[in-house]
Amino acid sequence: MEREGPRRGRLRIYVGYAPGVGKTYAMLAEARRRRDRGTDVVIGSVQPHGREPIDVLAGDLEIVPPRMITEGGAASEEMDVDAVIARDPQLAVVDELAHRNLPGSRNANRWRDVEELLAAGIDVTSTVNVHHLESLREVVERITGAAPVDTVPDSLVRTADQLQLVDMTPQALLRRMANGDVFPPERVDAALARLFREDTLARLRELALLWMADRVDEELNAVPTGPQPTDVPRVRERILVGVSGRGGDDVVVRRAARMAARRGGDLLVVHVIPRSGPSTVADLEAVRMLADRVGGRYEEVVGRDIAESLLEVARAEAVTLVVLGTSERSWLAGILRRSVINEVIKRSGTIDVQVISQGSTMPRVMTTPQVSGLSRNRQVIASAAGASVLIVLTAILAVVASQVAPSTVMLLYLTVVVGVAFGGGLRPAVPAAVASVLLINWYFTPPVHTWKIADREDVVALVVFIVVAVSVSVLVDREARHRAEAQHRRAEAEALARLTARVAAEDDPLPGLVEHLRTTFGLGAVSVLRKAEGGWERDGAAGVDPPGDPDDADQTVELGRGSVLALRGDRLPADALQLLSAFAAQLAIAVRGRALAREAGEAAALAEADALRTAILAAVSHDLRTPLASIKASASSLRDEDVAWSPEESAQFLETIEEEADRLTGLVENLLDMSRLRAGALTLVRGVVGFDEVVPRALASLSGGGRGLVVDVPEALPRIAADAGLLERAIANIVANASTWSPLDRPVQIRGSTVGDRVELRVVDQGSGVRPEDRERMFRPFQRLGDRPSGNGVGLGLAVAKGFIDAMDGDLRVEDTPGGGLTMVIGFQAVAP
Repeated sequence: MEREGPRRGRLRIYVGYAPGVGKTYAMLAEARRRRDRGTDVVIGSVQPHGREPIDVLAGDLEIVPPRMITEGGAASEEMDVDAVIARDPQLAVVDELAHRNLPGSRNANRWRDVEELLAAGIDVTSTVNVHHLESLREVVERITGAAPVDTVPDSLVRTADQLQLVDMTPQALLRRMANGDVFPPERVDAALARLFREDTLARLRELALLWMADRVDEELNAVPTGPQPTDVPRVRERILVGVSGRGGDDVVVRRAARMAARRGGDLLVVHVIPRSGPSTVADLEAVRMLADRVGGRYEEVVGRDIAESLLEVARAEAVTLVVLGTSERSWLAGILRRSVINEVIKRSGTIDVQVISQGSTMPRVMTTPQVSGLSRNRQVIASAAGASVLIVLTAILAVVASQVAPSTVMLLYLTVVVGVAFGGGLRPAVPAAVASVLLINWYFTPPVHTWKIADREDVVALVVFIVVAVSVSVLVDREARHRAEAQHRRAEAEALARLTARVAAEDDPLPGLVEHLRTTFGLGAVSVLRKAEGGWERDGAAGVDPPGDPDDADQTVELGRGSVLALRGDRLPADALQLLSAFAAQLAIAVRGRALAREAGEAAALAEADALRTAILAAVSHDLRTPLASIKASASSLRDEDVAWSPEESAQFLETIEEEADRLTGLVENLLDMSRLRAGALTLVRGVVGFDEVVPRALASLSGGGRGLVVDVPEALPRIAADAGLLERAIANIVANASTWSPLDRPVQIRGSTVGDRVELRVVDQGSGVRPEDRERMFRPFQRLGDRPSGNGVGLGLAVAKGFIDAMDGDLRVEDTPGGGLTMVIGFQAVAP
């Protein structure tokens, strides 16, 4: 059986509200207790800062040598992640989770080092102050007057397996500070001036207590406390925060992240790419990274109406609360323009809306589709301003008409029309030009105050005037259209660039691409369908009730190789089809990649099956034939009537037949067990058992009944939940393997013990052991490793044992025996009495 990758390590974090409350001391004290209970503990990184108690606690713990990094001519120490992983301890102590590593380190931040250790299956215990949490950044800035330089993603801390608050009153902390127990004397004054003031510490302590209380609420909500009705679905809070990319978005996102964490809900950060408007890619990249750090999901959609686009995403994602930042606009803009916030509130329906005062300026709403490249608000303002200027200009010129030449009058009116055209485009400029002609005719063209024109030259002048005014308006409007179209294309290109980056970055980007397409175009549901025997199969889907057949879709796009993109929702406009085609091309790449991965998996499975078949044939040709040959030879000898065998010789023949038959039975049983494990046909019969009950039965099944073994399995050990029969087989295989390789003068030892809330059985041999690089292969089928080139059996005993133990939610690990040899450790969670 192939060994699976290492389990992810467990993370324990000691949380405090300020340096000096005792986080490092508590962490090291726990590490020493774990070490004394038999856990393999090393120190990856600890900063004692000259504190003698920390040096004393860390003194006799193994320290992985740090990595020396030279910066500015001075050498400094940083944790050596590769060395810790190579050492492969059970527990690594890593202080100061928010520490920023020096340039040239493996990772920029220590929390990324910790993630690598966890991924390698190493348990980690660490420390962090609450003011280093990403979502609390602006709150801490208001309390202390300065934002923290280094932060830790909330998602890492919130998902830690254990969080422990280390608390101390501000008065006690200040006394420790004065005694020099926190910082060296030269740093005390600076710390007292900035952070270590009693009122500041009290507020930070309150923040830490509230944050930990929220975590307790999350854990309580995650565990049902009583019977739950089966017909009532559980509603999960979902919070959407709208961002503009114009500065200040980080405040809104962090505030929304805290709200989502407090309510145990999901966070969705959405930016609407307008059809026209300035690009904010740089700011949005920072927002995207922030959303990832606080445990949220970032999406972008393209839409004409910002408010409606946000609400469409909210409805599609079943959002319960929309969070927006306040607009920072002038009083005139507030009167003349409708804000996104007001529009969202007006149209939100049953969705709650919360406005945060520290937010950024949201993009101004476009309430109706545009015919011109200029916004409707701009056209309205240009029309109002043009009408006002024409009235004032006419009143002034009427007073001084006798002193102004007709050509000057026309030029002044033409200037106003051109200004209106530049401000609002064609729509307000044409009425302004017509109004100007009428005003000139009524007030300044003889005969005045009539619609008649006495001089033909005045007629020509007025005609030229209106032609010039309309022509300028058309040119300005066309330029605005082209600029808006260019900005729209640029937004689409940026969306496609990010789409391509997602395809390149993810192993299987298809699910993310389908969801991104649905939200970008505001569709109800999207499916990627693949033609299969007897119908269609979904390769990816998003939305409510996605189409299962192209005939069920409102619109389809061919992806090639028998795949179709099926869309459900309003038909897309013509200007969106080009972007959809680009999405379809990326989806086709993702579908092809998944097909190649599937083919590669099938090829790997075939290669594995072929290797397994070859190994089985080799085993049958040697290891199964050997006991059969011994049985046949002994039986033939007993049947030979030409030889008079003595009773002792006959008994020896019978003993050989019995031993070889038992050996053959064990080989066949292991082959059958491995077949059941491979086929997933293993049936568990769980019960509450004790190692003291199972071990004697396992030893009795061995050849010789387990004689010569040293057994120390106390009856007082806690009981475990397991299948007694499978556990017996697993222990028998492990003990048999240890007996095979252990010298005769050093018997195998079987010891039971408890470690925390786990019960462990150790099978200890004192052979020459197995090299670390070969230990992964120990649990593969048909592998025979160890201190001898070959041995009895087909190499299935340990593979079957590990398969059984994994199926029962236990674990089987390998340790070095002190003085030489190998120790196999079987561990199970203890069952509460």
